[in-house]
Amino acid sequence: MTTTSPHPLRGVLLIASAVFLFACLDSTIRYLAAHFPVPLMAFVRYVVHLVLMLGILWPRQGLGFVRPRRTLLVVVRALCLVACTLFMMQGLVRLPVAEATAIGFVAPLLVVLLSRPLLGERIGWLRWGAVLAGFCGVLLVARPGASLDAFGVAMVLCAALCGAAYQLLSRLLASSESTNTLLFHAALAGTLCFGLSLPWLPTVSWPSLFETGLLFSLGVTGGLGHYLFTRAYRHAPASLLAPFTYLQLLWAGLLGWLVFDRVPDGITLLGMAVIALAGVVVALSLGQPRKG
Repeated sequence: MTTTSPHPLRGVLLIASAVFLFACLDSTIRYLAAHFPVPLMAFVRYVVHLVLMLGILWPRQGLGFVRPRRTLLVVVRALCLVACTLFMMQGLVRLPVAEATAIGFVAPLLVVLLSRPLLGERIGWLRWGAVLAGFCGVLLVARPGASLDAFGVAMVLCAALCGAAYQLLSRLLASSESTNTLLFHAALAGTLCFGLSLPWLPTVSWPSLFETGLLFSLGVTGGLGHYLFTRAYRHAPASLLAPFTYLQLLWAGLLGWLVFDRVPDGITLLGMAVIALAGVVVALSLGQPRKG
């Protein structure tokens, strides 16, 4: 596998750009959901990603990147991302972007809980406290008085669980698989899975030129975002970069205000801040010695 020399500032810029693209992706899905079914949007998102990868990488590298070393785990990881996409899109149809993003950030906290039984990692009291605080933040965001759609909240929580499994498998595969291999198989799995659903979808009107551009952008922002996100970790350690992933909450809030004229209330903002703080504490503790 190719290694890259450390460059912390470059890693931070890459991660900040990646989460901005993720926020753009979620906002575009929220906008298009009024006109197109979720499986269709997901199919376009993955097929554009797949075509772009093949068009750019095949002429330069051949098809060597399509052959994984640990095929079963790579496929399972890809299916976890497909499930995460389906659940998250279903949640975004029913929830404001900022609130859905905040609830989705329970995934890194779930990674902490699952890393002990699955990866044998120790969890100190600081991480346990951060995880508990993070779940309290989710309760503030998704409280009954917030008038959030209960099914939408459940869908985002399912997305977070699948996202946690995806992150854990990414850790396991980082030492044996290249970035392009993992990205390719995720795009291929999404294209096949959502493509199979197309014949059973209700008929929709032909998209306008503007809507076509937005649909195409799903593949660009999703694929490029995942690429930049993965590349960032080749320039800087996770303990430095992970706190900056919570910039996505800021981007989601700004886009929700600019595009949908939606501003979360004070309690929801407090919950989002608690979730972000808990995640930052977990991320910073990655560089500290682990205690039982």
